[in-house]
Amino acid sequence: MRKITTGLFTSLDGIVDADDDWQFTYFDAELMHEISNNSGIDDLLMGRVSYEGYARLRTEHPDSPVLPFLDSKPKHVVSTTLSDQDLDWEGARIIGGDVTAGVRALKRSPGRGILVLGSPMLVRWLLAHGLLDELALTVFPIVVGSGPRLFQDMPAERVGLRLTEHRALASGTLSLRYTPATG
Repeated sequence: MRKITTGLFTSLDGIVDADDDWQFTYFDAELMHEISNNSGIDDLLMGRVSYEGYARLRTEHPDSPVLPFLDSKPKHVVSTTLSDQDLDWEGARIIGGDVTAGVRALKRSPGRGILVLGSPMLVRWLLAHGLLDELALTVFPIVVGSGPRLFQDMPAERVGLRLTEHRALASGTLSLRYTPATG
């Protein structure tokens, strides 16, 4: 069965709002090396809001260095409001209706890893439903104060996590990887 992992940026106080520029202060060669290690990823999984944001990136910043990676992967968009006809990005398809069954089918399909891009609401849902295999966080050394938090409105009471990897970068940014704790 394929693994679903995340790639989320967060502030020290758990803010995951990508519409602000506080996170870009920390982008340097060391961080780019850390986050560019996406070998073993065949598919991308994202929520509707993240899909629309990345689709805007294609038109607003066609020279973005992340676009070749995004363009080269099948994109699975979890949405109950969009259909495949609403997607204008080659290789994109909707997982709608019974989302749990759709995500499970994706995990059982042939291939290597599945990366969740952004999509904090989807990450919370996957974690609460036992479908997330690895929570990879890049934690920037800044307190933002307000904005959407990674675990706000978490649809489960408690989810135990086990730290499997950690690295402190020169900027003070932390690269953390967790797996759900069992038992």
